[in-house]
Amino acid sequence: MTAFVSPATGESFWYLATGVDKALFENTLELFAREAGAGPDRIIILVLDGAGWHTAPLAVPEGIRLVHLPPYSPELQPAETLWIHVDEPIVNRHFDTLAELDAVVAERCIALGNDRDLVRSQAGFHWWPNLVAAN
Repeated sequence: MTAFVSPATGESFWYLATGVDKALFENTLELFAREAGAGPDRIIILVLDGAGWHTAPLAVPEGIRLVHLPPYSPELQPAETLWIHVDEPIVNRHFDTLAELDAVVAERCIALGNDRDLVRSQAGFHWWPNLVAAN
């Protein structure tokens, strides 16, 4: 699962996948850029941890800028604090099939995507920069 979150606005994008690698991450970045409207008129800065599939060389879509966190600093990643909310509906439950599990997780991701107040309150650290309007 990959999540892109704006701590300032609570806007979030959630993507479920069956694995992780650079090619999949590049495809997810491309989809995110399209869905978020990234481009010359909307530059989006993504904060990434040091996961192997987040590292260079990486094809980065127009309008996306990557900033990598220092090693071993997941507490600085705004999206890290949201996983507890993704896990909420699946904790201590048994699923007969992966399809059932995927459906519950997908439903939760949709709900989180629609709950900007929760996302903003959870991911908006006191030290996170305020939203700045372009000149």
